[in-house]
Amino acid sequence: MSSAVPRSPWRGHVAVPDRLRPLRAWLTGRHSLTRRLVAASSSFAVVPLFEGRTVPRPDEARLLGLRPGVLARVRQVALVCDGQPAVYGHTLLPLAPRHPFDRIFRGLGRRPLGGALFADPRIQRGPLRFRWLDGRHGLGREAARHAMVEDQALLPRSSGRFLARRSLFSGAGKSVLVTEVFLPGLPPPPAG
Repeated sequence: MSSAVPRSPWRGHVAVPDRLRPLRAWLTGRHSLTRRLVAASSSFAVVPLFEGRTVPRPDEARLLGLRPGVLARVRQVALVCDGQPAVYGHTLLPLAPRHPFDRIFRGLGRRPLGGALFADPRIQRGPLRFRWLDGRHGLGREAARHAMVEDQALLPRSSGRFLARRSLFSGAGKSVLVTEVFLPGLPPPPAG
């Protein structure tokens, strides 16, 4: 009997249609997304949507080294630029081992997680992985709800689908899985 790991729909590259080419700059940037969103908008806010515990999806659990069904801490936020939801953020943090970063994660409130992750030189970002999400995927449904869109078919820039990226931040004895779903309110990328 084979115990092969299922192939992941998350890829190391993403096919972006010509009409969505400006998204490529947002998707492939390896530095702080929050910092770039601030530069691209006249007003920026982190809107907490949910913080608590959840059972990660099977592929998320595998990346975090968790057994299926084990709880993790979750933080869901909307990154809002000029009054429009631009990115839906979904972050998972294992409950064990206990680590000083747990306290930082719980106390973020309206502060961006990226500031804490990129400020700690012990934390390294893994490769970016990409995929299209739609209403069949839980994150696609959550993103549509938080994008304040009633009917995904009304999304002119995504045709009911969202581009998403994720990466694993590791170091100092803890891993954090960050997924960012790009919404129709995303501003044009900053110059440079």
